[in-house]
Amino acid sequence: MHDVVVIGAGPAGAAAAATAARAGLRTALIDKARFPRDKLCGGGFTGRSLGYYQQIYGAPRPDAPFLTRNEMAFYAFGEHLGTYQDCPPLHLAMRRSLDAEMFARAVAMGAEDYTGRGMSSLTPAGAVTLTDGTHLRGRIVIGADGVNSPSARVLFGSAFDRSKIGFALEVESEGDPDKLPVRIDFGAAEWGYGWAFPKYHGVTVGVGGVMQRNTDLKSALTNYLKFTGTQAHGPVKGQFLPFGQARKVPGLGTVLLAGDAAGLVDPITGEGIAYAMKSGQLAAQAAIRALSAGTPQSALAAYRADLRSITRAISQARNLRQLMFRPVFRSTFIRGFSRSSTLRQEYLRLLAGETEYADITRAVGRRLPALLWRTLAHTR
Repeated sequence: MHDVVVIGAGPAGAAAAATAARAGLRTALIDKARFPRDKLCGGGFTGRSLGYYQQIYGAPRPDAPFLTRNEMAFYAFGEHLGTYQDCPPLHLAMRRSLDAEMFARAVAMGAEDYTGRGMSSLTPAGAVTLTDGTHLRGRIVIGADGVNSPSARVLFGSAFDRSKIGFALEVESEGDPDKLPVRIDFGAAEWGYGWAFPKYHGVTVGVGGVMQRNTDLKSALTNYLKFTGTQAHGPVKGQFLPFGQARKVPGLGTVLLAGDAAGLVDPITGEGIAYAMKSGQLAAQAAIRALSAGTPQSALAAYRADLRSITRAISQARNLRQLMFRPVFRSTFIRGFSRSSTLRQEYLRLLAGETEYADITRAVGRRLPALLWRTLAHTR
């Protein structure tokens, strides 16, 4: 019997296990892989991510190879919006080393290592069977097992809604990282974006968008590689991307879902690491309070309430995405981003964790009548 069983040892699971174990709870940390392992991800570690990391682990930054950039180039639908210096720093890392570092910290804080063994069965009451036949029982279980979450499939029959899910393709490319800015291309895929992130080894290049709107994402990646002047070196990797579809109820019974398993990915920036870490921490904190009160079944309601700031931000971002990607608004968005230093700064402050979507939504709301009039005038 464990107090908490965490399924998945990525950023969400490691944060949950570290938080629970540090509080003195007997915590099991499960993952089908051994660490280090590879993971499809641009590897952007924003100021928001860094702040959450410091809260959870009490360390200034991950002990993993990082490249830090203050220069960012923005494009939208093939048009260069500008390259800007002195941006809030964006840290860039490979998930192979980043996730291994957080996993190691969780184990060092007391989480019991059950990696290299996947989950074969789970019940809402907290009974977990691993692929090697090991049986565990958790008074509370935290499913942090990614977008294809086996935990979510057990609870709800499917891990995600295929009509709303996103998909991403990514490849590694050669290049001199010292000469490259961070690059973000809105519209490189339909209702999505492209990215070219310099790393110590070269450049990570990818495209991602709403899957139903991208019937040929491979061609989108090929075109994006040509547009950025990069070439693929190594295999193309693909992964579902749960951006903008946070679960209304992130769990069932005494099982809580965190990170990608709960759909907690920013639908505009595509950032998932920050929300993964924070949701893992919040799930563990809800478990700590519920177990202390002797009412494990109360954890889900408490966790859902604590998540509201994140789910509200995702909902607000989903609404703003309409203004960015609907064809009728595209030219207005491009002109606004190019000409408005306020809009650019707010976006950069968002990446740095210095502002929230609520602030941006209010600012856009104040300017929306003027934006609509300009859009109507432009489409006449």
